[in-house]
Amino acid sequence: MVEAIKHNGRPCLTSENLWNALHSSFNTALHRQVDLNILDEIDFKPTQKWNPFSKFEFKSAINKCNDLSAPGPDKLSWCHLKLIIKNDDCLSRIINIANTCINLGHWPEYFKKSTTIVIPKPNKLSYDHPKAFCPIVLLNTLGKLIEKVVAERLQFIVASNNFIHPSQLGSLKFKSTTDAGIALTHIVHSEWAKRRSTSSLAFDISQFFPSPNHNLLVLILEKAGLNPKVMAFFANYLIQRSTNYL
Repeated sequence: MVEAIKHNGRPCLTSENLWNALHSSFNTALHRQVDLNILDEIDFKPTQKWNPFSKFEFKSAINKCNDLSAPGPDKLSWCHLKLIIKNDDCLSRIINIANTCINLGHWPEYFKKSTTIVIPKPNKLSYDHPKAFCPIVLLNTLGKLIEKVVAERLQFIVASNNFIHPSQLGSLKFKSTTDAGIALTHIVHSEWAKRRSTSSLAFDISQFFPSPNHNLLVLILEKAGLNPKVMAFFANYLIQRSTNYL
């Protein structure tokens, strides 16, 4: 059986219709306005020095990568890239690319191209609407390696200058599910000691990751004390991207 995806009550029978259906479903908050005044309550951190990347940073980042991960448009797998950077000359050239991108405030178009694989979510009664599917974005592997190194450096900077709120536990080094449980338990017991009842509210922000406001992100980096050349890099990193839906 073949089940056509429907959008706005109509089946998507052409590639153009399917593109519009997927794009409008996966990027619903892309151009919504953001009140930049929310940053007024955050103090500026001192500007941090941005040192050139080291071989250790790249080797540490790639050692954590799963060789079974699907490659992006460049068809380069992690196991191949691990073999390449064992050569000191190749690794030095990759580091030179990364340093040059930061110094010029530029992210090459080659790294901005991606492939978005649309996969079905499990156990759905029907697959005739876009929300029954999940997009997985595959980037060029060399670009992903540089991104990982930059992300590690960013996390170190914002953690060392106490820019991240203590209650932020997700996706941070040296933070775990256990830490989140301890923090929640502490809050509950503190209220019990005051003879109060407690409750918790959990919610998911729909379309959060594919829909950040670019201008807001750059301003947050400025508040965090990022070097101006790093801010210029991210301003370019976020724009003029393209993807193919498969």
